[in-house]
Amino acid sequence: MGWVAPIKDKNTLNAFKKALMDNDVKYYIMFEIGIGTGMMLQDILKLKKKDVYNKDTIESVIGSRKIVTTYNVPEDFKVILNNYLKDMDDDDYIVSGRNNTPLSREQAYRVFKQVGSTVGLSPIGAQTMRKTFAWNYYESTGDITYLQTLLNHASPSITYRYIGEKPNIQLILRKASTEENQRSRYLLYLDDSGVKRIDAAIDQLVDIKKHFEDPRTNDSYYGCVDSFLAELETLLATFEQEKEIIEQEQKRLGF
Repeated sequence: MGWVAPIKDKNTLNAFKKALMDNDVKYYIMFEIGIGTGMMLQDILKLKKKDVYNKDTIESVIGSRKIVTTYNVPEDFKVILNNYLKDMDDDDYIVSGRNNTPLSREQAYRVFKQVGSTVGLSPIGAQTMRKTFAWNYYESTGDITYLQTLLNHASPSITYRYIGEKPNIQLILRKASTEENQRSRYLLYLDDSGVKRIDAAIDQLVDIKKHFEDPRTNDSYYGCVDSFLAELETLLATFEQEKEIIEQEQKRLGF
């Protein structure tokens, strides 16, 4: 399926929703619930009429940490949803396939891909819903730590990559909790992992320098190196600032 990204542009998002609606209202409903709740596709496909009909909110339990999220159903969507569901039985799946069985994930993906191509969205897949939910939450709150916990990611860097955003280096360097700092220390000492990673980074820089000094290297490589060094210099400057803050705090506490 390839890497899929959240839909960040509102015009594109609205065009995709309209295209889903034109294809079949059930796919629009599935997508709207997905980007509103952050539920995984397989969990949306398990929803029945009684779970969502005529409700102002939809609660969902997300991830292995069982975090509850509450989606306030917009009034215009509620009208569409209730009108779609009104003639169904309470135990009917809201997004059904044949014989009132849940729609298959494969069919949902096929429709997303087909409809996405009509509005210029490629690649697109089932994860597009959850990534769009996550990006919308980050855009409105800036809280990457909550998303990291919600999505059960090992680090905020992974979450930033998941939503297609450039990491906030200061936030990453300042671990969210004492437990995470202790976990980092343990993992870096485990099997000399920290030293090995530092050595690997040094080896990579030495290799870059070797190619940098080779007159046969083409111009595009230098453009790539320039961008990399700019990012690295920003990262190192931020690291030095954070290290100084930590050292000052240690002195204040008498360490």
